[in-house]
Amino acid sequence: MARRNKLYEGKAKILYEGPEPGTLVQYFKDDATAFNAEKKDVIDGKGVLNNRLSEYFMSGLNNIGVPTHFIKRLNMREQLIRQVEIIPLEVVVRNVAAGSMSKRLGIEEGTPLPRPIIEFYYKDDKLGDPLVTEEHIVAFGWANQQDLDDMVALAVRVNDFLSGVMLAVGIRLIDFKIEIGRAWEGDFQRLIVADEISPDSCRLWDIESGQKLDKDVFRRDLGSLADAYTEVARRLGVLPSNVTHATKPHLIN
Repeated sequence: MARRNKLYEGKAKILYEGPEPGTLVQYFKDDATAFNAEKKDVIDGKGVLNNRLSEYFMSGLNNIGVPTHFIKRLNMREQLIRQVEIIPLEVVVRNVAAGSMSKRLGIEEGTPLPRPIIEFYYKDDKLGDPLVTEEHIVAFGWANQQDLDDMVALAVRVNDFLSGVMLAVGIRLIDFKIEIGRAWEGDFQRLIVADEISPDSCRLWDIESGQKLDKDVFRRDLGSLADAYTEVARRLGVLPSNVTHATKPHLIN
């Protein structure tokens, strides 16, 4: 595909002008970042894996009636998506205490929560993406109450889908983050899942061993991030079982 005008570059992805009005091309980079980009590295093949995994999850959601921005994968690193107005919030669903929740509330990491807990974080790297309440969100106009109700409903459905998919391949879904955008259909607006769903945005632990298969491997120096992501892709059938991290970079378009 011919390169189009770059519209935005983030820590892990680049957005380009799409081939038709209302579309974008989303390119997955190999960059890995943590702690608000204080820790950085380039992991060969990471973008390929996240593109394929996000395609897998977004397609699955589309198939069960959960609307997403995903249209189709274009090649090993790019996918065609709908252009949406991103709500400036990260929606985090937690099934097990881990990460910032454990630190913030003094709950031992790995403690199952009594029910899934949904949190909202204001998207602002300079502020460190602070935790905010529904009161903040409505008061500052980031979303109205109906939007919030719809966002919670979407998050619950995504959690049910991802939890089941992961459980089937021996992986425990600890928590995950999604972003939600406003899509216009004529004069009507609907909220849809946007950005990506990948091990970059989820905590995934092996059910039997507790081995981490997500970005915590990079955050905490627990081994090879590419190997962890490859294992998730292998279990889900996204990559052939004989593909290894050493061979993946040769497949990049």
